Amino acid sequence: MSSLPFIYIKINNAINDRHSSIKDISDIISGDPSLTTRLLRLVNSAFYGFPSKIDTVSRALMAVGTNQIRDLAMATSVLRLFKGIPAGLVSMDSLWRHSVACGVAAKMLATVGLRGANVERFFTAGIIHDIGRLAMYKMMPDAAQEMIFRCRVSNEPLCLVEKEVIGFDHADLGRALAQLWNLPASLEEMIACHHFPLEARQYIVESCIIHIADYVVHSMQLGESGEQYIPPLDNKVCKLTGIPEGALSAISEPLKAEFEDVVRSLWEF
Repeated sequence: MSSLPFIYIKINNAINDRHSSIKDISDIISGDPSLTTRLLRLVNSAFYGFPSKIDTVSRALMAVGTNQIRDLAMATSVLRLFKGIPAGLVSMDSLWRHSVACGVAAKMLATVGLRGANVERFFTAGIIHDIGRLAMYKMMPDAAQEMIFRCRVSNEPLCLVEKEVIGFDHADLGRALAQLWNLPASLEEMIACHHFPLEARQYIVESCIIHIADYVVHSMQLGESGEQYIPPLDNKVCKLTGIPEGALSAISEPLKAEFEDVVRSLWEF
């Protein structure tokens, strides 16, 4: 859990090298058949809705953009980290579905609130917002199981129980991983503040969008992260994003359809 997928590091290094070409980046991605398949499925899904089929990595790079493809590579490669969670905690399938649903919901909400300004980054943030919880499940499964069981009985928020039992919560651990991985500051803050977005210092609107997406996905029961308690949504959060409260119910059916399409594109368990 301490290292980013190596393929992401190679892609990121190539993008940051001014001497690299589209072909160089394409060759790196094409060297990972599993990643290539997932990316091509995704860019040909309803998630993007391109009018004609994109059948090569180089065309995907031209259509979506190198930075967006890099972020998608990172988000989809994180799927591999979901393997190996001890039985009895949370189903890997269910946790993955929750994360994908949060990514899809965040992108849809950002399209409404931010009028389409680089909304792909919200898909990435949604997928990895609970990366700290994944690390917790893998690194300290006994403590995690104890905390989950307590919340199922008491209906307390899991993030608060984490703070009480081990002194930090999964969002704190997620921030530490984001810093270790040298992720963009916006991603770091969206991960760290997805439960308490009003505590964000710089990316408050972005953190609010991830918070709302997490709320919507929990309410719709699209997957499970281990959290049992769904707190009421703070009206201030919706106002800050410019997302009307009515939009939350309006996206439920499109979200279900787009979510299932993306899951089919990325699934490899």
